[in-house]
Amino acid sequence: MELSARSESSPAGLAARKAALAILSDVLRKKRSLDAAAADAQRAARLDARDAGFARTIAATSLRHFGQLEALIRVFVPKAPQPHKAGPTLEILIAGACELLFLNVAPHAAVDAANRLAQGDSKAVHFKALINAVLRRIAREGAGVVANQDAATLNVPDWLWPRWVEYYGEDIARAIAAAHLVIPPLDLTLKSQDDPGTDIKGASLLAPGRLRLDHAGRIEELPGYAQGLWWVQDFAASLPIRLLGDVSGKRAIDLCAAPGGKTAQLAALGAHVTALDISPERMQRVRENLDRLRLTAEIVSGDARDWRPTEPAPFVFLDAPCTATGTIRRHPDLPWSKGAADLNACESLQSELLDAAAAMTAEGGMLVYAVCSLEPEEGAEQIDSFLRRRTDFVRVPVTPKDVFDPAFISDEGDLKTLPCTWADKGGMDGFYAARLKRIA
Repeated sequence: MELSARSESSPAGLAARKAALAILSDVLRKKRSLDAAAADAQRAARLDARDAGFARTIAATSLRHFGQLEALIRVFVPKAPQPHKAGPTLEILIAGACELLFLNVAPHAAVDAANRLAQGDSKAVHFKALINAVLRRIAREGAGVVANQDAATLNVPDWLWPRWVEYYGEDIARAIAAAHLVIPPLDLTLKSQDDPGTDIKGASLLAPGRLRLDHAGRIEELPGYAQGLWWVQDFAASLPIRLLGDVSGKRAIDLCAAPGGKTAQLAALGAHVTALDISPERMQRVRENLDRLRLTAEIVSGDARDWRPTEPAPFVFLDAPCTATGTIRRHPDLPWSKGAADLNACESLQSELLDAAAAMTAEGGMLVYAVCSLEPEEGAEQIDSFLRRRTDFVRVPVTPKDVFDPAFISDEGDLKTLPCTWADKGGMDGFYAARLKRIA
């Protein structure tokens, strides 16, 4: 985001910074998602689009570089003030340092705003002198400290870094961490793959029906939005549905369907889709998106572990709940709002959902399991365990024709992308998907 003088120094800019602190506190202290915290902060502060964007930029950039910023502040404040005494002092320091070092805000604007924020808080006001002194030192010396940091090991928390190094090797782990520091482009999936989408200025064609925009602006203002010609979907997220094959005119069940991108893909391909998710609120959003796209599907709210169709379907797709560590570049809050316990909980749920999805798959039918996770326990290991207990299913290897590029295929024959995949084109989310056929 380009920061204007208005954003940096005006009273509205101060309101945006206050909102950014609220977002950071919600993520770091309450473990809320960045999206939810940002939406609430915007409403509470009644920010216009410009200042809401400024607030989100400060919060998101602070989270992308959180490990570096926290280590930097420890250089100047070896013993951090206790939160119950200091209030949002740490968040003020984190956000201020982020503005100075990663958003290139003028030092006088960033430091003055931090002082005003401290002055306005009943606890942080007692640490105003500390905040002022630390940020002034960071303005002078911080760039040198950051230049000597190991960004990868600092910005990936301890519950993730060792496992990535063990599973992927240190070089790839570092490439993944580097990809998380880059603001991702906006990817669109076209309703009609034959539509070149040339009327969207600046869009590049990644594959048939897949467009990428580096600088999109407001989504609602892009050509074709109101006409329902496309929907937002990361390129990697659009690949797993292709593993089902030709679904035109046939029944397909989309489990854990919200937010609905894969339901839209199935409907656009001509399938008779039943979309199910446990959240009625999220399914209402799916219904609204389908209405905009002029697509139809049967919408069901329920728990996939309990719900069953009237008869098994030839195509079943399960986009299972997961730690979502493959989407950190789009959701920089994830490493700091989740932990190893979330991985254990997801593993158990995925196993139960896979068994439920298998029960919905007709003989000779295809079941595709997908997760936006980098963790092997949620991907290949989950499938290996499933195939050991379900001998009536076999893995059907993915082919380059299925996914456009052989680099997206794992040694086991499954779909596998990483955030650093196609780095020269802007990368993509980390996704895993396996194609399974019921043979008896």
